[in-house]
Amino acid sequence: MKKGKQPLVIAIAAVSGGGKTTISTHLNERLQNSKILFFDEYDFDGPDDIIDWIDNGANYDEWNLAPLMSDLEVLLTEPLNYIVMDFPFAYKHSKTSKFIDFTVFIDTPLDIAMARRVSRDFKNSTVENILMDMEGYISQGRRGYLEMLETIKPNSDIIVDGTLPVFEIVSIISQYIEQID
Repeated sequence: MKKGKQPLVIAIAAVSGGGKTTISTHLNERLQNSKILFFDEYDFDGPDDIIDWIDNGANYDEWNLAPLMSDLEVLLTEPLNYIVMDFPFAYKHSKTSKFIDFTVFIDTPLDIAMARRVSRDFKNSTVENILMDMEGYISQGRRGYLEMLETIKPNSDIIVDGTLPVFEIVSIISQYIEQID
């Protein structure tokens, strides 16, 4: 890293179960002198009803991302080469977008993302709980996934096929980073 240069901030976006955390973790391990921020480690104030939020235009600035912003601002003062953010909003949140240098959308088919999410989130759940979640997804939740495909995906710098092996996705992203760094 050159003296006085701020770290390159890379945001990894995808739908829930799309691979954000996995890809962010492996990318962080591959990059030299980097740190990572995970969206799911924060408790954000946001819309109470996601479907209502989508119906009203999905204004990403309605999310109070102050805790993440605070941590990001601290990391930006450290002598790092990279900051990797597991961050589903890409450039759509105005307060965070000014800090992000590069966004990646992991384009994972919705059926694969859903299977991953259910496997991850319902390991110890009853069949009834899983079925209730599936019914919620069909009746309304899928709209949240589609919102991301319609707004976050085209708002990203690159789109990577989420069905590729993790090492290949990380390699593709690394190649792009080398080009812009």
